[in-house]
Amino acid sequence: MKHIMKKLSLVTLLLLSILSYDIYGQQDPQYTQYMYNMNIVNPAYAGSRGTLSIGLLGRTQWVGIDGAPKTATLAIHAPVGKNLAMGFSAIVDEIGPVKEQNIYADISYTITTSEEGRLAFGLKGGVTLQDIGLVSILLPQDPNDDLFRDNINDVYPNFGAGVFYYTDKFYAGLSAPNLLETIHFDKESGVIAKASEKMHYFVTTGYVFELSETLKFKPSVMAKAVSGSPLSMDLSANFLMNDRLELGASYRFGDSVSGLVNFGVTPDLRIGYAYDYTTTNLGNYNSGTHEMFLLWDIDFSKKNLKSPRFF
Repeated sequence: MKHIMKKLSLVTLLLLSILSYDIYGQQDPQYTQYMYNMNIVNPAYAGSRGTLSIGLLGRTQWVGIDGAPKTATLAIHAPVGKNLAMGFSAIVDEIGPVKEQNIYADISYTITTSEEGRLAFGLKGGVTLQDIGLVSILLPQDPNDDLFRDNINDVYPNFGAGVFYYTDKFYAGLSAPNLLETIHFDKESGVIAKASEKMHYFVTTGYVFELSETLKFKPSVMAKAVSGSPLSMDLSANFLMNDRLELGASYRFGDSVSGLVNFGVTPDLRIGYAYDYTTTNLGNYNSGTHEMFLLWDIDFSKKNLKSPRFF
């Protein structure tokens, strides 16, 4: 009996650590270039660029550690009326034997608060498909354990909401992309413990300072709060030169420092790269994190934007 309890504790800790892949137990994927991936976490951002916007992002975390997180996202959103916008997003996340696909539809409604200001309200709805490859987990003392005979496959709904205020130079947002605290896995035999995904709250803000005709300074902040976990906060500072080349750095408190670079290939197409260096003890076992994005704005009307958007 003692041996069984020890084994169950080991399995539970293993699976929980896989699902909670950063050191604070937060379960949603994290992004360094969040300012170019905003509607993944805030549905109210949909349509705010005034164009059909298509974004791709890929992130490989903690290179050199087997089973480390790998994330890819696709986000598409556009205005569909005077005040209405819609979007679509997909997130593919892989951590060890756990694979998740999140598919969402977004809708936002925007009201004009001043000549420059806009306030948007957004809703997000979709499903999460999860596959936990228990068969691939082999305990040395008993590779044929019944516990790992079958994989776990789940599909569950999720909903999110957010608000987003912006002008040409400032933005601030508050969102909770997953409002439902869902059960991730639960073996009916009772031998696998339950693990729930906690609600995540995101606060984002940023400003564009025009230092000269050719140089802009773009500080930004993202804070992420989860019940039972310390606050996670990213501070970023970027410089945009000639509205083309952007260089910057970011610091995630108690976790990592990052270097960021992106380039406007054309006025409508931007590509970017970020490298994260882990500052915790985990940094001794990996060679860092790589993240790339591509952002393509397609403006059919050529009338939606009064001035260029820099976030």
